[in-house]
Amino acid sequence: MSDPIQTTTLLLGTAASLAVVHTLLGIDHSLPFVALGRARGWALGRTLLVTALCGAGHVASSVVIGAAGVGLGIATDALLWLESARGELAAALLIGFGLAYAAWAGCKGLRARDDARSHRGSRGADRATPWALFILFVLGPCEPLIPLMVVPGMARDWLGVAAVVGVFGLLTIGVMLLAVAAAWRGVALLGAERIGRHADVVAGLVVAASGAAVLFLGL
Repeated sequence: MSDPIQTTTLLLGTAASLAVVHTLLGIDHSLPFVALGRARGWALGRTLLVTALCGAGHVASSVVIGAAGVGLGIATDALLWLESARGELAAALLIGFGLAYAAWAGCKGLRARDDARSHRGSRGADRATPWALFILFVLGPCEPLIPLMVVPGMARDWLGVAAVVGVFGLLTIGVMLLAVAAAWRGVALLGAERIGRHADVVAGLVVAASGAAVLFLGL
């Protein structure tokens, strides 16, 4: 018979490793925040706050689905299929959002001589952008989390489930924050902020490219 402590330790170590790898490989977990934060003129603190909230929503949506699946006895394969479908939907929506944002920015640039209207549109986008990102990240799954929840969940070890969720969630959000802060600093060192009035268009294209990397390359 396996040692419960050893099993739990192995499970938590796996959760920690997968959380770090999943977040670092998923460029959509960092680049959209840096690109849009820079384009919108947000301070790093606000960008990190938006990142943390989106990360929390990202993890929470998979926790809810995983907990419901375990509680109802739904097969793991069915849950993984749902998560895969959610991932493709979220990536497609990220592409759509990025392209729409770039198109909006291009149109805004063409009418930039109308200062009052341009400022109104910019303020509206500044309010809407964090909400759009939050919704997209709630729709996006944490693919490795549900199988990790199933192992203690099937044994009705709810403390084990909570421990897995806590380790995976905290590391996912923590690595997202570190990646965004590092990329933010990298942008400053490279002087990429000099793109000036084209920043919003570039940001939209970066967001779309992040979604395409997830959808077509599996990153």
